[in-house]
This record gives sequence, C-alpha cells and structure tokens, in this order.
Amino acid sequence: MANFIDVRDRVGRSEPKHYKTTLFQSEELMLGLNCLEPGQEQPVHTHAAQDKFYLVLEGSGTFTVGREEGVAGPFTTVWAPRGIEHGVRNTGSGRLVLFMGMAPPPS
Repeated sequence: MANFIDVRDRVGRSEPKHYKTTLFQSEELMLGLNCLEPGQEQPVHTHAAQDKFYLVLEGSGTFTVGREEGVAGPFTTVWAPRGIEHGVRNTGSGRLVLFMGMAPPPS
C-alpha cells in the first residue's frame, strides 16, 4: 500500500449500495472513502469497539449520531464514538464524498 495517495483517484460510484474503499490500514487505524450518490445512504448502525469520524470532502448529507441529526457539508467533521448509532444519507443533489477513519479498524 502506498504512503501517498491522491484521494481524488479513489472516488467511485456503486449501485445500488454506496461505494467504499480503504486508503490505509494498520493495527490501530483504518482510513477510507465513502461515496454516496444522491438518495443513497449508509443505514444507521453501530461499532461496539471502534470510534469513527467522517470528514465531508464534497457534497452534503444528513447525518445521524445517537439522537442527533444534522446536515453537514464540505469541511465539516462528524464524530461517532464507539457504541453510538450513526448513519448518513445523501440528501444533496450531487455526490457525497466522505473521508472516513476508524480506530481501531474492524477485524
């Protein structure tokens, strides 16, 4: 795996489910991209042993973290602590590109 990646080269599209790719992974951390087309969603879910963050690179979406729901656009970070339900829905008119990190990575 390369130590330098231009994430623009990893943006992708998938149907009917959103697109995901891993950029880097170690024993302590995983970094990746999640790309959602308009109307696609990552259903609300939880990770019992991982903290997770999303950084919106492009587009906008509605995020759920626990009982909170909010719209986030470019350069907004969304934090989902381990054990807290979270999900995202692309409610915008263009692609939603998220830089995502999880620590520790899922096994």
